[in-house]
Amino acid sequence: MNFSEVIGQERTKEHLRQMVREDKIPHALMFCGPSGAGKLPLALAFASYLLCERQQPASHEASMFGDIQEADSLPEPCGQCAACRMIADWAHPDLHFSFPVYKKKSTDATVSDDYLPQWREQLKQDVYFDTEIWLSDIKAENQQIMHYVHESDALQRKLALKASQGGRRVVVLWLPERMKVEMANKLLKLIEEPPSHTHFLLVSEDADNVLGTIQSRVQRIQVPALSEDEIRQALVERHGMQEEEAQSLAHVAQGSYTEAIKRLQSGSEEQMFFDLFVQLMRLSYTRQIKPLREWSYVASDLGRERQKRMLDYWQRLLRENFIYNFHRRELNYQTKEEQNFSTRFAPYINEKNVMGMMDELSDAQRDIAQNVNARMVFFDLALKTIIYLKA
Repeated sequence: MNFSEVIGQERTKEHLRQMVREDKIPHALMFCGPSGAGKLPLALAFASYLLCERQQPASHEASMFGDIQEADSLPEPCGQCAACRMIADWAHPDLHFSFPVYKKKSTDATVSDDYLPQWREQLKQDVYFDTEIWLSDIKAENQQIMHYVHESDALQRKLALKASQGGRRVVVLWLPERMKVEMANKLLKLIEEPPSHTHFLLVSEDADNVLGTIQSRVQRIQVPALSEDEIRQALVERHGMQEEEAQSLAHVAQGSYTEAIKRLQSGSEEQMFFDLFVQLMRLSYTRQIKPLREWSYVASDLGRERQKRMLDYWQRLLRENFIYNFHRRELNYQTKEEQNFSTRFAPYINEKNVMGMMDELSDAQRDIAQNVNARMVFFDLALKTIIYLKA
């Protein structure tokens, strides 16, 4: 995995390289920033850079022949040493992964290694992905994924052993905000005082929800959203899209390459979210109570994680429809299908009801996260939507 495979983020790449050149690598870094900006790809590229044998601290014998200067000048992992060849399959013995998973049974001692084949397969396919794609990979679309307490025990056992290749060891920990409190507390000491030449690379989508004591023990690397031009260029070069089409998709993606890819692929779950939103608004406007009750059953069967993503998408869609009324298309980030719907629906979203409707969606998202009965939440949302649309 090379830095050149990471879209944009040139400043961050150089900052990471500089850490290696100056031998001032923190024991724990946390990559933060908006979704789809390339935090995980950056962490993976940096892990590859650290483990590359030509980037390892040179021996005295090597320094006699000037190899230190040669290694320091390398902008990428060499791609030729044994370490790089193993990393190509994400099977380096000193590269450890920790990621959220789900328990098939409540009594299971589930750890990341149980899903390591699916994780490696996803990394080979594309390093730009999110929880939606990962849930699909492990066939857990309706489940809640977490880092469970046994994960910290597994990491401690791995790191208690000597480095297989005699150099650095790297732990890439994806979504630390999904750690159970018990795991976070057990992992705290390991992150604070890791074994020699061991580095933790945390990748967070919601850094503020990472346990505060862990936040205080890591150095943050803030990864900004990608520009429209960077996403457009990547879509053209990697997917062969036409310039105009790529530009339109890059605008809608709002700085997230992952979002652009998901919209490019057919069958995205956002299409289902959009259809359910349209049904909700049409049935609410016509006050069809019995069909709304049936609609609430459909929405309640999606599973908690998908419901939270759906409510988040609905809030964005409602905001886009409100902005649509100002006739400033550069301020809208919608697909053609969403725009076509807005031409008819947007006039019904105005200053009188937009804040109330947004609050209802936000409250529904909170209730779903707190495991309130989903049928009750969605039917209550539907009934209140009738009132706001008729206000």
